[in-house]
Amino acid sequence: MTPSVRLQEMIRVIRSARTQGEERGIIQKECADIRAQFRQSDNGERSHSLAKLLYVHMLGYPAHFGQMECVRLIASPRYSEKRIGYLGAMMLLDEKQDASLLITNSIKNDLSHSSQYVQSLALCTLACMGSAEMCRDLAPEIERLLRASNSYIKKKATLCAVHIIRKVPELAELFTPSARSLLSEKNHGVLHGAVVLITELCEHNPDTLDQFRKAVPELVQIMKGLVTSSYSPEHNVAGISDPFLQVRILRLLRILGHNNDTASDAMNDLLAQVATNTDSSKTAGSAVLYETVLTIMDINSESGLRVLAVNILGRFLLNNDRNIRYISMTSLQKIVQSDHNAVQRHRGTIVDCLKDQDTSVKRRALELSLALVSAVNIRSMMKELLIFLSTCPPELRSQTTSGIFNAAERYSPSKRWHIDTILHVLTTAGGDVRDETVPNLIQLITTASELHCYTVHKLYRALVKDISQQPLVQVACWCIGEYGDLLLKGECEEIEPVQVTEDDVLDALETVLQSHMSSPATRGFALTATMKLSTRITDNVDRIRSIVSIYGSCIDLELQQRAVEYNALFKKYDHMRAAVLERMPVMDKNSPGHTNGDTSGENKEPDPSKPKPVEAGLLSEPASQVCDLLDLLGGTDTPLQPNPGPNSTPTTTSSADLLDLLGGLDVQLQMKAPSGNVIPAHGLGQVTQTVVLNNPNKASLPCLFLCSCLSH
Repeated sequence: MTPSVRLQEMIRVIRSARTQGEERGIIQKECADIRAQFRQSDNGERSHSLAKLLYVHMLGYPAHFGQMECVRLIASPRYSEKRIGYLGAMMLLDEKQDASLLITNSIKNDLSHSSQYVQSLALCTLACMGSAEMCRDLAPEIERLLRASNSYIKKKATLCAVHIIRKVPELAELFTPSARSLLSEKNHGVLHGAVVLITELCEHNPDTLDQFRKAVPELVQIMKGLVTSSYSPEHNVAGISDPFLQVRILRLLRILGHNNDTASDAMNDLLAQVATNTDSSKTAGSAVLYETVLTIMDINSESGLRVLAVNILGRFLLNNDRNIRYISMTSLQKIVQSDHNAVQRHRGTIVDCLKDQDTSVKRRALELSLALVSAVNIRSMMKELLIFLSTCPPELRSQTTSGIFNAAERYSPSKRWHIDTILHVLTTAGGDVRDETVPNLIQLITTASELHCYTVHKLYRALVKDISQQPLVQVACWCIGEYGDLLLKGECEEIEPVQVTEDDVLDALETVLQSHMSSPATRGFALTATMKLSTRITDNVDRIRSIVSIYGSCIDLELQQRAVEYNALFKKYDHMRAAVLERMPVMDKNSPGHTNGDTSGENKEPDPSKPKPVEAGLLSEPASQVCDLLDLLGGTDTPLQPNPGPNSTPTTTSSADLLDLLGGLDVQLQMKAPSGNVIPAHGLGQVTQTVVLNNPNKASLPCLFLCSCLSH
């Protein structure tokens, strides 16, 4: 390859290379020839050499050694060399390069050149790579050219002014007067550039925004001309007159009409006309309609106009183009809160988008479907969401389950429906639910006392069928431990009962304990459920004692601690076992530590003027709430370490000294949960706790015991 080879020949040779190594060899040889040409005196080949170097740069190879050659060619008096020099500057130079400062004077001189084409080269280069320093130096020249009589130069200068404002926002005031006058131009390019420039000025300066609101009627007239009389036929795209200019004007109107009634009223009729007369069957028409919808929703528009905008987005949902469907749902998501009823009319179409093959469209359809759930449509919408959950991609399951839980929490028509819905989700995608799902469902079950029998039967069947869904297994174990007696009775009006024996229930719990799929937390639920069944069955207590004793030497410390404490209940405190393992009381939804999925709330201090109601009967409370008060009596060497499970049984050995105060009397003591877990400083509040004493024989109590209770 000789140094005089032309650009076309070099491109042909490079493209004919069969391997990347061969291509690199050709490029290296040609770059060496280009360097040699640059070192020689002016022989008319310098511009051709730089052109070849620019092609090499486009292929991704180093071409920095041509930067100074760009500076030399820009200063050349010949147009052919200036053109290549300016092109090289736009490609090889940026504001970080010192060489860019060397062309500032050449650009300034060329901005005053007699040829409009040389002026155009300088304007394009400054608009492409001008640094902040260059913009400050050349801004007056650009402002002068904005008032030129040549439309070709005025168009280039307008776009260059946009670049200057973005680089140096404080120079915006320099171009404001000229920008206003540009709206009267008839040339398409100048008018398009003027709208872009005014948009940039309004976004950077709120004071300028007030000035240009006076131009709304003029913009409306320009837009009407585009819609009705084919303002610029040569810029017609698929039957839409100049859609690029229409989109730019609509964006500017959106900015000018935002939070301004006067400007909004001036453009309402125009927006209605555009929304009604624009053909949406072509992409260009869809682009104009989409910008129209955004403008309607962002200004103080009339209610009927907003409904029209939502209907346009509804038609977009039926479009075969997935991109159009996607942007339609994105827009509907933004306005669903303010125009909920209007969006509801398109609920069926939105739900159908859940079946789309594209994951991005599915995600948008899911978000919008969840936003449309209400008390009126909760049943129908939940059916669709549960169907979607069974087939949705793995990356959407967590979002789907969370959305279903939140919707069911807010709009559930009944507790049974609520429980069935959550159990269905746990059965389908239990591994993708949030951590707080288990305690939330347990709280819901405890409050639905009339459904305890129905729930325990349904959960037992689910447990026997599948133990891989850990949250479902945990809730099932909890319910079996609490309501196992209802399960063994085999009587249930809401569901077809199943005859279950004590051995069947214990076999199911042992399967959970021994399964490799069970997490330590799940085994804790199962062990506690097994222990609770010791007071609900009659013939298999010895088997339960054997199961519990096995885990007394478990490698897992949590299970080991539970098993040791439960063994102590069987041996040393067997007379207390029935009372300790009674059913859990109804959990207060707003109790400390229960978020119900809402982490945004703040803990509130209890109102001392409203004493906490006492549940009837002798109900045991979690040890985590009574351990601190029991410890006030002292006398125990080992601090109480409550179990973290939702139905944890209190450690009875920690209160042994308190119980010993009763002196062997036939007395039962229960300490209720305290009213709070924080005592305000400086005596500004109080925490109360109720002690329930069952003394059937009316025996006299020791004074020390009474004093200890009063001290609480």
